[in-house]
Amino acid sequence: MIDAYEDPGTPDCRGGWRYLWWLVLRQPGRSAAGALLGSVWMVLLAATPFLMARAVDQGLERDDMGALALWTGLLVAVGAFNAWLSIMRHRTMTRVRMDANFRTVKVVVGHAVRLGAALPRRVGAGEVVTIGVGDVNQISSALTVIGPGVGAVVAYLVVAGLLLTVSTQLTLVVLLGVPLVAVLVGPLMLRLQGTEAEYRERQGVLTARIGDLAGGLRVLNGLGGKGLVADAFRRDSTRLREQGYRVGAVTSWMQALGVGLPTLYLAVVTWMAARMAAQGTLTVGQLVSVYGYVAVLVRPVAYFVDWGYQLGRGVVAARRVVRLLRVAPEPDGGTCDAPAEPSALYDPESGVRVPPGRLTALAGARPADTAAVVDRLGRYAPSAATWGGVRLDTVPLPQVRARILVADHEADLFAGPLREVVGGRGEPADVEIMRAVRAAAAEDLVRGLPDGLDSAIDAQGRNLSGGQRQRVRLVRALLADPEVLLAVEPTSALDAHTEAAVASRLREARRGRTTVVTTTSPLMLDRVDTVHYLVDGKVAATGSHQRLLAEEPGYRALVTRDAGTSGDEIATGTEEAVG
Repeated sequence: MIDAYEDPGTPDCRGGWRYLWWLVLRQPGRSAAGALLGSVWMVLLAATPFLMARAVDQGLERDDMGALALWTGLLVAVGAFNAWLSIMRHRTMTRVRMDANFRTVKVVVGHAVRLGAALPRRVGAGEVVTIGVGDVNQISSALTVIGPGVGAVVAYLVVAGLLLTVSTQLTLVVLLGVPLVAVLVGPLMLRLQGTEAEYRERQGVLTARIGDLAGGLRVLNGLGGKGLVADAFRRDSTRLREQGYRVGAVTSWMQALGVGLPTLYLAVVTWMAARMAAQGTLTVGQLVSVYGYVAVLVRPVAYFVDWGYQLGRGVVAARRVVRLLRVAPEPDGGTCDAPAEPSALYDPESGVRVPPGRLTALAGARPADTAAVVDRLGRYAPSAATWGGVRLDTVPLPQVRARILVADHEADLFAGPLREVVGGRGEPADVEIMRAVRAAAAEDLVRGLPDGLDSAIDAQGRNLSGGQRQRVRLVRALLADPEVLLAVEPTSALDAHTEAAVASRLREARRGRTTVVTTTSPLMLDRVDTVHYLVDGKVAATGSHQRLLAEEPGYRALVTRDAGTSGDEIATGTEEAVG
């Protein structure tokens, strides 16, 4: 089975079937052993009625106790050996499934790491969660066909051969069963793939909505939007339930056929064999063997149906994994070195120019506009942005990431002691940590925790308030001390007193370093060197906070709305600024 540190290999991403076959080829020895053990196990199940027929014909009917003892002993020995084979088959197939499970997890996690911060921008959180929770297990379950599936085919052919020694007519009836199964189950299998794929899609959407609802419940409640989101969630969950019923309907038919078709086999073939025995065409022993053969066939035919069911769901899950793996990481594009000295960043799409070594703010009525500028300047979105006159997308990505840091106000927080949460991969000294803590006005947070910097922080900072989480993220960004810091709404969840302290201390902590913040808070804007006022994603005015307040009505309406400006005044001011 794959080791925790073993390279999982390069997956075949040409389709769902190709991916499943790649999982089989990654463990050829174990897969072959599973197929062999499954085949021998099911063939020996067919040997039981054969031995029983010999015991009846050569022992009981002839009153030969020696022959009866011989065939009975062989029957017991084969049964015991087959029980051992069943255990080994199950153990081998469990390892096959676990290897496929762990290998898929490693492939998906490794690809997610390569995508890095681009992952949430290109793949929905619900999609990733659905793959991790359900699709990985479906893929591993589909590999069951390696053992029992191959064994079912071999056993079916062996039983057909044994029946051929008894009756050609009965053999033809049995062989015609496989096309019948294909005709009945094939369309259901295709329909299952379609309904299952749609179900998984809706499940991903609903999972993402649950995450959004849980993460922003307090804000939504405060804005009065909780009811709207709850209604949307109710509609999505209703659609998911209805789609689940459709999947269940197809599944129930496949499972019913898995039980019904073998029973029909048993009834038809047994009735024919009984008539032939009554007519003297078959001996009593042959009648017993035919009944046993048909009873054994119940399992292979049931496996055929289950095979289709598991493969149908496995292919759907594999296609979702492949779709994630096809999301290409950001191209390195490294043909030009980054500027040797601190240099200006420029985004031609918006007109934002960030001078080196200064504190710059981006203010806009739509947070998405300013965040988009940050994404382009941080090379998280395709753009023609330049750094010291060099296009960012031509600079090797490691150089960009080493010197330019985008600090999102909703960035992930991992579980662990506070010093590790803010320290990242480095091991900063307590003095450095506390310096960053002070700059983020988070001293009260550290003092309020039971063990200070050694206090445990839950994943995503769930044991902290919204403002505390935001300050922890800011501490982490300041502790990294990048050459260029691009901070998205770093104080949006803070009260006025704390925000004023952060604004003052951030300027001092980043003195001489290039810093960009997106904000509409006058407390923060009053402390920056330059403000770019954006309208519809474009720079409408640039200057100091005080100058823009005096000269730009739209800007004044935007940043003073908390002081009593009405929504109509904001809109009017913005229109005047645009005009």
